[in-house]
Amino acid sequence: MPPFPTPADPTVLHPMPEQPRVVLLKPLVTSPLIEVGEFSYYDDPDDPTAFETRNVLYHYGPEKLVIGKFCALGEGVRFLMNGANHRMDGPSTFPFPIMGGSWAEDMDLITDLPVRSDTVVGHDVWIGYGATIMPGVRIGHGAIIASGSVVTDDIPDYAIAGGNPARVIRHRYDEQDTARLLALAWWDWPLDHITTHLRTLMSGTIDTLEKSAPPRP
Repeated sequence: MPPFPTPADPTVLHPMPEQPRVVLLKPLVTSPLIEVGEFSYYDDPDDPTAFETRNVLYHYGPEKLVIGKFCALGEGVRFLMNGANHRMDGPSTFPFPIMGGSWAEDMDLITDLPVRSDTVVGHDVWIGYGATIMPGVRIGHGAIIASGSVVTDDIPDYAIAGGNPARVIRHRYDEQDTARLLALAWWDWPLDHITTHLRTLMSGTIDTLEKSAPPRP
């Protein structure tokens, strides 16, 4: 009798010990402004453990970066947060108060900038090499972002987007099938159940996925 399948461990930093360039983000991040779901990973041959400082930029709060479960982030993916913004309502965009001296007395010119909403990456999202995600956007569940893209606006669920600025190239499924996938929300299934139906998740159809869904509580 074959052994009972064992799920992968979402708490290990390096899920592939022979490939230290790959890290799971949930056990890595420490910032209260970053939330990451289980099994989302970042791949970088240089120093993937520096993700919080090298890949999440200008993150002074209070907005959050929220990344769902089972997301794949390619090398060099960058999240620009709201702290990167400058005033644009006057003749100069230069942030004089941060230079110090008496200029610092006018720090309100920096701190009263409009705060954008959280940057949110849904579940099962693949973001390609070198993509840049701008502040306050939402990338939908199941979306794919092409390498080198600059995402300046929201990307729908199960869409493939690319370019600068990123635009929807095509949708992976029609509206009806997208709704079926969102209703299934397989990323919330118990790990044992995901393990049992791994091949269906990776190469099956929506019909077979529906048949494999666990009973609703």
